[in-house]
Amino acid sequence: MANRLFYGDNLEVLRGRDADGRPLIPDESVDLVYLDPPFNSAATYNVLFRAPDGRASDSQLEAFEDSWHWGDSAETAYAEVLAQATHTDASVLLRGIVTALGRNDMTAYLVMMAVRLIELHRVLKPTGSLYLHCDPTASHYLKIVLDGIFGADRFVNEVIWKRYGAHNDSLTFGRVHDVIFFYTKSGRFNFNKQFGAYDEDYVAERFRFVDPDGRHWAEQNLSSPSPRANLTYDFKAKNGVVYKSPANGWKYTADRMLELDRQGRLHYPAKIGGRLRLKNYLDERSGVPVQDVWTDLTMIGGSSPERLGYPTQKPLALLERIIAASSNPGDVVLDPFCGCGTAVHAAEKLGRQWIGIDVTHLAISLIERRLKDAFPEIKFEVHGTPKDLAGAEELARRDKYQFQWWAVSLLDAVPQGGKRKGADGGIDGICQRPLNPPPMWAANIPHFVA
Repeated sequence: MANRLFYGDNLEVLRGRDADGRPLIPDESVDLVYLDPPFNSAATYNVLFRAPDGRASDSQLEAFEDSWHWGDSAETAYAEVLAQATHTDASVLLRGIVTALGRNDMTAYLVMMAVRLIELHRVLKPTGSLYLHCDPTASHYLKIVLDGIFGADRFVNEVIWKRYGAHNDSLTFGRVHDVIFFYTKSGRFNFNKQFGAYDEDYVAERFRFVDPDGRHWAEQNLSSPSPRANLTYDFKAKNGVVYKSPANGWKYTADRMLELDRQGRLHYPAKIGGRLRLKNYLDERSGVPVQDVWTDLTMIGGSSPERLGYPTQKPLALLERIIAASSNPGDVVLDPFCGCGTAVHAAEKLGRQWIGIDVTHLAISLIERRLKDAFPEIKFEVHGTPKDLAGAEELARRDKYQFQWWAVSLLDAVPQGGKRKGADGGIDGICQRPLNPPPMWAANIPHFVA
C-alpha cells in the first residue's frame, strides 16, 4: 500500500472506490488510526448546546467552518448510525445522548464522529489500535461513542497530555491538558512499551557510583528473593575472596556469577564480611516506563523550528510516541483528519506506511511541502487535487476558498496564518523561498492570479 494523501471528506474517502471499483481503503488493512478531529474547545457550553437555529459557533480553523453544526449532514449521519446493524450498542447509546441533549453543535459533532468511527473500526486490522485525540469539552461523550463501537472491554487507556505549562484562567483552574483515548479492535494488539528519561535527581541519588571509564551504576542485591537449594553455594571471586552464600542463595547460578565477575560487573565489598553486589549500569537501562499522564511533551512554542503556523499543530514527539507504541516498521498508519501532517511525518520518519485525509487544500499543500522538506527523496500519491485545467475550474466553481488555498500551494507558498485576509476576504499567500512557477496549464485559469 503506497503512501497516500487524499483531499476530501474523510467519510467519502473511507467509503470510496477507485476507477476499477476497488475500495480506496480496504477492510482490515490498517494497523493504527490516529485522529485529532477539529472542535472548538474554547466555545462555551451555552453555544455548543444551542439549538440549530441559533448563531453558529466558530471552529478552530476557518477551513472547518460548518463542520459540526446540526443540519442535513448531521441528520443523515444520525439516521445511518441508528439504522446500521453491526454496532447496535452505538445506536442505542447515541440515541440516548441525542434524546437527552437535543440537536445542537455538540450532538452534531458526536453523530458525525460516530459514523466515521464505524468506518475506521472497519478498516482496522484485528490487531489494530485507535487513538482519538480530544479535550475535556467532549471527551466524556466521545468515550461513550467509542465504547458503543469498539466495546467497553476494548478500552485500554485514557492518556492525559499536559500541553501547556500554565494558563492564567481567572475564574477556573488552568486548562492545560488534552485527552487521548486508546482503543483496540480485539484483545490481540500490538504494543511496544515506551520509556522516558530518568529524573536528574533520581539519577544523581540512585546511580551515584562511577567506574573509571565514566559509566554510572547503582548497587543491586545478588541474593535470591526466596530459598533456592541449587543456588546455595560459596562463591570464589577473581579477587581470591570466597563469599558465603546468602541465606536464600544467590540470584544466579555459579557459572553466571563467574561470567559477571569476568565482565567486571561485581562490586566487592570494602569490609570483610560485606555483601557482594551487582553493578546495574545506567546506560543499559531503558528509562522510566511511560505512564498515562504525559508531561514531558510540551506544545510547540512560537520560536520552535517545528512550527508551521497551523493552529492545531501537535508536536512530532507526541505522534512518534503513539506510532512507536502501537505499530511496527512497515505497518500502515491512517490519520483521517491529518491537518498539517504531523502523524504522516512521524510515520514516514519511523518507517511506517501511511494514509492521510483532509478536507482542505490548505492542509494537503502544507503536508506536501512539509514532507518534501523533511524527506527530499520521498515518494507519495496525492488524490483529489486538480491535475488539469478542467479540475481546477471545477474546484473554483465548488469552493472559491479551497481553490485559492490550492492556487497558493502551486507557488510553493502558504496562506498567511491559514486564514482569509484582506478587505476581499480572500487568501493572502506568503512565499519564503524562491517563487516556483505554477504548471503551464494553470496560466489559463481565469481565477488564477499569481
